[in-house]
Amino acid sequence: MEAKALLNKLICRTGLLEQHVQILRKLEPLMSPMASEIALAFYDYLGRDEEMRAILWNSPGRVERLHMSFSNWYRGLFCGSYDGEYAEKRARIGLVHAAIGVKPSFIMPAFGIVQELSLEHLRNTIRSAEIFSAVEAFQKIMAIEAAIMQDSYMQAMEFGYRLGVATDQEKALVMGARAMLEKAS
Repeated sequence: MEAKALLNKLICRTGLLEQHVQILRKLEPLMSPMASEIALAFYDYLGRDEEMRAILWNSPGRVERLHMSFSNWYRGLFCGSYDGEYAEKRARIGLVHAAIGVKPSFIMPAFGIVQELSLEHLRNTIRSAEIFSAVEAFQKIMAIEAAIMQDSYMQAMEFGYRLGVATDQEKALVMGARAMLEKAS
């Protein structure tokens, strides 16, 4: 499914309304400064896994580049513009992860770190009834993010199998993602 069409479905499925979009925009100055700290925690968490650590530190400077990319991704959660371009960027992130061998079983649990730290920051900085709507909006955009990521993984694996280049899931995922990225450029 095209990224924009998927995003539209996910917006409906999660119930992300204009009021949530406005809240996310309003949260941007509060949450964006947390991007670097959350990136550090995210990669620290991933680096505790031997297999993931091998991927992250496979090439010089990779973690530093990923840290910057993650920070940009995190700030984008609060951009307030959830359109086709947003969806394409998010789907591409999933393909890039898949192409270097990062499995969904690494990323999805790490999303928990993002949520935990973000929700803690919200709880510590918003001291009114607005906390409930802020948490609701944040949870909706995170659900959308996870679904786009998961969908890009599924598309890559399916493409890898269709190409006939792999007989197991991991190889199909990596080869499919690489082929899709090459095709898109």
